Amino acid sequence: MAAENSAKHRFERIAFLSSGAPEATAALHELVARYGNVHPDAADVIVALGGDGLMLRTLHRFMGANKPIYGMNRGTVGFLMNEFHGPDLIQRLDEAEASVVHPLLMKAIDMEGEIVKARAINEVSLMRQSYQVAKMRVSIDGRERLGELAADGLLVATPVGSTAYNLSAHGPILPLDATMVALTPISAFRPRGWRGALLSDKMQITIDVLESDKRPVAAVADHFELKNIVKVTVSMDHATGLVLLHDPGHSLNEQILREQFGY
Repeated sequence: MAAENSAKHRFERIAFLSSGAPEATAALHELVARYGNVHPDAADVIVALGGDGLMLRTLHRFMGANKPIYGMNRGTVGFLMNEFHGPDLIQRLDEAEASVVHPLLMKAIDMEGEIVKARAINEVSLMRQSYQVAKMRVSIDGRERLGELAADGLLVATPVGSTAYNLSAHGPILPLDATMVALTPISAFRPRGWRGALLSDKMQITIDVLESDKRPVAAVADHFELKNIVKVTVSMDHATGLVLLHDPGHSLNEQILREQFGY
């Protein structure tokens, strides 16, 4: 450890965070014993040990803090994570490539008139709350584009989120540097042929819930949920940048490209 600290490195103060799963906790103890640990507020970099769920929670927790996040997979999927290997962590951090992603900003209004704002790194989704299909009207930059969509739901996905729920709903995969978002229906009933849209990330998407008292809808921004909503607006928050670090050859761009070819 002393030899590793004798030279100047890209990040001098590391904060380790664990998902709490047994494998992540064991990794935390191993890395803290080797490299020490500082409070996240004083850290130059955050190392997250877990899966994609932990990475999303960590990105939300440090949104606006201007701290790069380096994840190592001690979870299940690990799409956003690097492989776990502890002894060469300092070198890996020195050589890591940075990807900057921007979150979506959701503004939702519920049936009581309460306005709630939340950010989403993957997607904002609207989902029916009852056995009845949801009915929604879609407007882009204030102009109605779809008078009535009858579906289980509708989602707006970032390029990062395009490989998650969006892909499961048969939405398109977007390159990380694409200046677009995906608007994807979930089990659309009417219009039957509508497969969604690719939109500029400078556009504002407005979704009005029709017959909201009869057909209740919930809005979800990543893990934050608001029930009984009547209207949602979604736009890209270009002012907020989140930095993810990945090993060379394992960047988010590379991961997304591999997804498009079935890896």
